[in-house]
Amino acid sequence: MITSFAQLAEARTGKSMPGYRELHEWSVDDLAGFWATVWEFFKIRSDAGYERVLDDQPMPGARWFPGARLNYAEHALRDRDGIALLAVTEDGHVTPMTWDELRSQVAAFAGWLRRQGVGEGDRVVGYLPNAAPAVVAFLATASLGAIWSACGQDYGAEGAAAKFAQLEPVVLVTADGYHFNGRVHDRRAEVAGLRDLLPTLRAVVLADHIGTTGDPGTVPWAEAIATPAPLSFTRVEFSTPLWVLFSSGTTGVPKGIVHGHGGVLLEHLKLLGLHTDLRAGDRFLWYTTTNWMMWNLAVSGLLVGATVVLYDGSPMVPDATRLWRLAAGLGVAVLGTSPGHLLACAKAGVEPAALGLDALRLIGSTGAPLPAACYAWSAAHVGPDVRLVSTTGGTDVVSGFAGSAPTTPIWPGEISAPLLGVALAAWDEDGKPVVGEVGELVVTRPMPSMPVGLWNDPDGSRYRAAYFDRYPGVWRHGDWMTMTERGSVVVSGRSDSTLNRNGVRLGSADLYAVVERLPEVAEALVIGAELSGGGYWMPLFVVLAEGAVLDEALKDRINTAIRTQASPRHVPDTIIAVPAIPHTRTGKKLEVPIKRLLQGATIEQALARDAVDNPALLDFYKDLSWEIDSGWTAVS
Repeated sequence: MITSFAQLAEARTGKSMPGYRELHEWSVDDLAGFWATVWEFFKIRSDAGYERVLDDQPMPGARWFPGARLNYAEHALRDRDGIALLAVTEDGHVTPMTWDELRSQVAAFAGWLRRQGVGEGDRVVGYLPNAAPAVVAFLATASLGAIWSACGQDYGAEGAAAKFAQLEPVVLVTADGYHFNGRVHDRRAEVAGLRDLLPTLRAVVLADHIGTTGDPGTVPWAEAIATPAPLSFTRVEFSTPLWVLFSSGTTGVPKGIVHGHGGVLLEHLKLLGLHTDLRAGDRFLWYTTTNWMMWNLAVSGLLVGATVVLYDGSPMVPDATRLWRLAAGLGVAVLGTSPGHLLACAKAGVEPAALGLDALRLIGSTGAPLPAACYAWSAAHVGPDVRLVSTTGGTDVVSGFAGSAPTTPIWPGEISAPLLGVALAAWDEDGKPVVGEVGELVVTRPMPSMPVGLWNDPDGSRYRAAYFDRYPGVWRHGDWMTMTERGSVVVSGRSDSTLNRNGVRLGSADLYAVVERLPEVAEALVIGAELSGGGYWMPLFVVLAEGAVLDEALKDRINTAIRTQASPRHVPDTIIAVPAIPHTRTGKKLEVPIKRLLQGATIEQALARDAVDNPALLDFYKDLSWEIDSGWTAVS
């Protein structure tokens, strides 16, 4: 698809663009021309076109496509035939939904919402697993010009309310429970608690997902979609809010990030159509939950006519072959996962190629840097013709900054190139671009999917402070990255969790790439804590594989691997065995909050418990006995 796009760009501009680098240079030098070409290539439907592409003002403040009126859901529900959704539960039950059925359910639920008085600008929230009602409810909400927000049911009522109450929602769409790790989780009590914490609700809709008898005071999902209605779309201004995504909430109240219809539409068409080469009829599975922006991106597979696979369950139940068996059995063309999952599969000795992955063309990985070893494993055990690509981006832009394309080379341990339309650079402390050395990841020109604002931030002060305080007029994302001489990108971790030994900045990702490859280590976490009196302490926490023991021999092996494969500066001050590593609910390691706990903060000061995948771990880390001056003292 990207080749056809380049041909259109050449015809429009008269320029020769023989390779990806030339195409990218044009895309950032002429933002207006590039995004106008995206608009034409993907046949965007809009009232009266647009006045111009961009008011190119210093960020934040750029206005995209003024005059255009469109609707995301209209493009997701274009006339197509075949299967639109495949909903799969952990127990193996597969429920297909055709495009006609999807359009019919969206129209019916939109009609029900209208009868509740829901219209443009109202908020509808989903406390839902990754299943068909979440997609239907989102698209119906968007079709009205109302605003959607969702989170998974692994959050408790208070954790979900910390997000949703900010929005003052009028309708809650939820389910009786979800599947995970070999269990069915009944969440009706949490639904009742959440309902009580959202006083602005007019109605609660409950989907029967795990086969319970329902709940008094709720509208059954089947009833809410029972009355047929015509499918219609409220076309809204380009920047009209489509949804509110939330930050992880690990440093306070979750931050509501607002994205617009037009920006999401164009960015996702670009990312999925041009970079991922996702095509009409392809089956698209990205392992995610409704907590994570990757759910939003996965649903956008509908924009290009792909069949979206929704999986409610664990990727490791009954064993590490689970996602691969799904991909083989359903004929998945594009499979999305994480570095942690790929490493776990390698350690478990999984042989995906033996399962019959005939349709698989691409494996996408995001959420953390992808170790170089994963590329060799994929080529040998998945197949040399299946592209393994790493992408970096963020919830903040609900898209990517750097990734791959069918026309870019792939170098193990590196991300191929900045994405089209992304003016990406690494800057030093003085705001100067650097090549071949670590700098702050910045974006120097606007992207359509940058937030239209933060929720409850009327003057934009919180938005400016979050992204533009360090370099005025330039987006600072908070990651360390290196731009290589050949134009590829290496992300080294969050800049707010940087390891800093004797003034030398180190990326935690470099250490994880070494340690988590060892068979005795299931997962690792490293932090660097500045101490009173000018001291600095860098412990490495490791979760041991089954049967492994952290004796002196294993410590020596870990340190030797770090010294030789990363650098001597990466060798930790001590290695500590722990039962588990805490993560956000989207799978990111909690480096900064654990660092703050080690520096003396209370749990409440460090983070919100509901933002953590296993809140009980916080007490474990806080209750450890520390002797800061002399290092670690073992706890019985």
